[in-house]
Amino acid sequence: MPSKKVLVVEDDPDIVNLLSIHLHDLNCEIATANDGNTGLDLALKGPLDLIVLDLMLPGIDGLEVCRRLRAKEVTTPVLMLTAKSEEIDKVLGLEMGADDYLTKPFGVREFIARVKAIFRRQELWTARSDHKRPKQVLRYGELSLDIDKRRATIQDKRVELSPKEFDLLSLLASNPGKSYDRSRILDLVWGYEFEGYEHTVNSHINRLRSKIEPDIASPTYILTTWGVGYRFNEEL
Repeated sequence: MPSKKVLVVEDDPDIVNLLSIHLHDLNCEIATANDGNTGLDLALKGPLDLIVLDLMLPGIDGLEVCRRLRAKEVTTPVLMLTAKSEEIDKVLGLEMGADDYLTKPFGVREFIARVKAIFRRQELWTARSDHKRPKQVLRYGELSLDIDKRRATIQDKRVELSPKEFDLLSLLASNPGKSYDRSRILDLVWGYEFEGYEHTVNSHINRLRSKIEPDIASPTYILTTWGVGYRFNEEL
């Protein structure tokens, strides 16, 4: 595996040391920060292959760091660490743009497995987006979706989407008319099945609709398949 650049934002030095040891074993170059503000500054400087981000941090917390990164269109994968086990914290992390999360205390093997899974997904995306494949731009009415540039526009004006919002939209738009249930969307967009968090899909769909639909009450692009899930309008 080629060397990967990883930023660990965590205020517990014992956890930082533990994660650093095992990330080194995965041939990773590691930078660290012990507060949210420093972590955000380092993350914005990039480029990075992964950000391991604690939820509870001095200064700004991990959720706010993640939110600001996504607002700046930083698409680096985020693995969020949290000492909280409440469902709302996990959901908030995912909805702020985190790619995965681990609840403390966690096992080293599970951490390594999650990191490897994130790297694999990134490599697959890169392989799909390389020059050997024709550039793919999807156009439906006033909506245009450039898959390679990860850019969505309405009437030629860019629509600001989080990485997961873009992944969700590109999944549906690439398969117009095909209905996906929430569990399948979680599996395809988040990389593996987040069983029990199907309402996260609903939240992302609602935000997507608020950004691309002319009339949220009567959607043009993302339609509901009652009793199943969602589909992209095949009649555009």
